[in-house]
Amino acid sequence: MANDISRRHMIAGMASGVAFVTLAQPAAALDVNTARKLIDSLVAEINRIINSGESQQQMFVDFEKVFVKYSDVAVIARSALGVAARSATPAQMQAFTQAFQGYISRKYGRRFREFIGGKIEVTDAHPVNGFYEVVSTATLRGEAPFDLRWDVSSKSGRDLFFNIIIEGVNLLATERTEIGAMLDNHHGDINALIAELKVSG
Repeated sequence: MANDISRRHMIAGMASGVAFVTLAQPAAALDVNTARKLIDSLVAEINRIINSGESQQQMFVDFEKVFVKYSDVAVIARSALGVAARSATPAQMQAFTQAFQGYISRKYGRRFREFIGGKIEVTDAHPVNGFYEVVSTATLRGEAPFDLRWDVSSKSGRDLFFNIIIEGVNLLATERTEIGAMLDNHHGDINALIAELKVSG
């Protein structure tokens, strides 16, 4: 059983890696300036939310709206689900994607709440292996500044980010591992995974 789980994780990781490389080929319209402009707008919205004085629950609602507006939700969700996405029905993928976007918004919304009283500022943008990486710096009160890096592509037909790296922690890689572990805990039951995601994050 342990060997089967390890093998499934290895196959899922390979499949997700292929998907990641495929989605990271930008359309001709996307260039370094448009990638930077996208993240400039995204960062402005995050700064507004974290310094709005809103309740945590309202912040989570606002973060979810921002996530849906600026990120390639479907691609991130499919990557996180890994090889199990191949056997999921269209209805399950739709339900998983909806639950996943709420889960991610709460999870990373809690992280961004740590920035209250601080700010995020875009500092650089450059092409990396077929997509664009936009670098921003988070400045928090009483702490040393640190990097947030946003990977941007237009493979899905719109300019959207498909990955965040916060202090070296890669969203796609982290979620592939964590969603895979949740799915294993539910013995591969995608519906049970969806139910857990609705209350997690």
